[in-house]
Amino acid sequence: MGELFRSEEMTLAQLFLQSEAAYCCVSELGEIGMVQFRDLNPDVNVFQRKFVNEVRRCEEMDRKLRFVEKEIKKANIPILDTGENPEVPFPRDMIDLEATFEKLENELKEINTNQEALKKNFLELTELKHILRRTQQFFDEMEDPSLLEESSILLDPNEPVRVAPLRLGFVAGVIGRERIPNFERMLWRVCRGNVFLRQADIEDPLEDPTTGDQVHKSVFIIFFQGDQLKNRVKKICEGFRATLYPCPETSQERKEMLAGVNARIDDLQMVLNQTEDHRQRVLQAAAKTIRVWFIKVRKMKAIYHTLNLCNIDVTQKCLIAEVWCPISDLDSIQFALRRGTEKSGSTVPSILNRMQTKQTPPTYNKTNKFTSGFQNIVDAYGIGSYREINPAPYTIITFPFLFAVMFGDLGHGTLMTCAALYLVLRESRLMAQKNDNEIFNMMFGGRYIILLMGVFSMYTGIIYNDCFSKSLNVFGSGWSVRPMFNSRAGGNWTDGTLNSSTVLQLDPAVDGVFNGPYPIGIDPIWSISVNKLSFLNSFKMKMSVILGVIHMLFGVTLSLFNHLYFNKPLNIYLGFIPEIIFMASLFGYLVILIFYKWVSYGARNSRDAPSLLIAFINMFLFNYNDPNNKLFYRGQMAIQSLLVVIALACVPCMLIVKTLVMRRQYLWRKHLGTQNFGGIRVGNGPTEDEAEIIQHDQLAQQSEDEPEFNFADVAVHQAIHTIEYCLGCISNTASYLRLWALSLAHARKSLHLQARLCCSRPSRNCPFHRNAG
Repeated sequence: MGELFRSEEMTLAQLFLQSEAAYCCVSELGEIGMVQFRDLNPDVNVFQRKFVNEVRRCEEMDRKLRFVEKEIKKANIPILDTGENPEVPFPRDMIDLEATFEKLENELKEINTNQEALKKNFLELTELKHILRRTQQFFDEMEDPSLLEESSILLDPNEPVRVAPLRLGFVAGVIGRERIPNFERMLWRVCRGNVFLRQADIEDPLEDPTTGDQVHKSVFIIFFQGDQLKNRVKKICEGFRATLYPCPETSQERKEMLAGVNARIDDLQMVLNQTEDHRQRVLQAAAKTIRVWFIKVRKMKAIYHTLNLCNIDVTQKCLIAEVWCPISDLDSIQFALRRGTEKSGSTVPSILNRMQTKQTPPTYNKTNKFTSGFQNIVDAYGIGSYREINPAPYTIITFPFLFAVMFGDLGHGTLMTCAALYLVLRESRLMAQKNDNEIFNMMFGGRYIILLMGVFSMYTGIIYNDCFSKSLNVFGSGWSVRPMFNSRAGGNWTDGTLNSSTVLQLDPAVDGVFNGPYPIGIDPIWSISVNKLSFLNSFKMKMSVILGVIHMLFGVTLSLFNHLYFNKPLNIYLGFIPEIIFMASLFGYLVILIFYKWVSYGARNSRDAPSLLIAFINMFLFNYNDPNNKLFYRGQMAIQSLLVVIALACVPCMLIVKTLVMRRQYLWRKHLGTQNFGGIRVGNGPTEDEAEIIQHDQLAQQSEDEPEFNFADVAVHQAIHTIEYCLGCISNTASYLRLWALSLAHARKSLHLQARLCCSRPSRNCPFHRNAG
């Protein structure tokens, strides 16, 4: 479990891979996922690397597969995903894959082109069919003398009606239904009312062959006289994207054309059905293997991309790579290299050689299905430095517990636990289903987090004695009303008092009224009390401060183990100790006051208890003469003044002293701590022999290009860290009050819901309406 509490120990290793075995070796290393390759060609352009052609071929295959996938989804065909992890194909298999994908893409493109052409032809014939039918109806109506006379009057009301010798030209076509009003208005204005327009809607929507959308269109026929109007009408139709079709003038010709169009439509429909069936068969066959193809192509692309990070030996027979890998997994990496060499058929083994370096390795934390969710939460706020303590194991307890403090409800926690248990127990089946819902995948990935949150919510629900905003009276309340009726005991309640009072207060100072605390959690009598929320607010607010200060002290304490591990005593004496003293002197003292008030003040003297908030404010103001707020204990003024002075003294210690000490250490190393005046050594520096050793180490260190000490940068960095820590202690303590605020919001919402379910009309005698406010 050591790797769980601290990031993995990494090492830089050099790989010598034979050219014929490099592909298989990188494939095996990618399958185990334990190495991180370094780019050894940072100055080489991406398009000038050795395997750039192979990467392009893989990208081209990936593009073709994306085209096929798009067509499969457009056809609403389910893609089979068995969860199979296929092996990487060999480089020689790339030609076969390219040929397969090329053939599939060309076949689909040819099918789509032919289908689009057939659909376009089918659309034109369908529109022509509707035109022939509608125009026949228009001409049948125009043969009626009364209708013809009316239409001639519409053409020019000032001229006399001459029906017989009038010969009108016409055009017929199809236009979008939504363009009819503007189209008719434009015809009237341009032609000055000298045209006659008839239009009728096509009942069934038509399919656009380009987009596949359903469009609604209308058939129109325009009568006019003269070539000039004819040209104007055609230009207007072209501007409104109306499609004009030839329409015979005689009824017999229209009938013969309609019969021929219907026959062609039937033949074309049969061809379209056969084309669609063939397309469906091709796509269904591709849907069974497209996921496997995607995995193979993307693995090949990743391998060639990784090979581009390697250096090529001058003999062109060996590839040199540098990788970061965990020391504990070196054996697994050796086995992977051996498997890759055997798979490639090479007789020369691949070599792994550990390297010594001063570079900071990357941070790597091993996870499993239980800890991965918590690790993702921690990494979302920032990844720690190399070999620092990993806070993820501690969040396994703190994160669900702090959530439960806000959401303490036995009933709601039970529902959450049952939902998480369902996801945990059926995780294998749910993982095999490969659900694409983003929200479900997010919940499924955090199933163990939700499970722990539900369990902890059940625990805090028992502590709060809250189950769907109802208290559970399991052990019997510790409060008793009977002694208040007994005048000998000091009570003054009578039957008249009970009948005339809606609210009565139990006095814990009367003997027998309070028989002791409830065994587990809060006493159930608080559920019917008027001041339930006031009592819970005080309790939860103090508890939030206590938990927050403990949590922050724990986080600062973890930094001590980092300083000890990295052997940085300066950070311990001038970093950790002032930080812990600063927090303990102020907020740790506040926690002690909270416990002191709980222990020192009981039922008989609770009215004399001073306010914690006022006392804490007066502590910083050095104000101890407030008559409204008494002191908690003797000597409080001296102790609190001393604590404030100590806390304030820690600030310059972190801000200035640490920076000056770091500068002195740098100067001591630079000047070797000695100055020779006539052969006399001055100061407490090392001897001349030690100085030679230090100078040799210093030269070696400079050869590693260690950054030079910059006093201004260090001072600014230390100032930022100190100010952030001091202000963070205050703001974070206040932020932990959100535990109380969200718990209060949850309680009030539950009370409002319970008050609505309790009775339809609010009553001042109903305890739920009184508590809900």
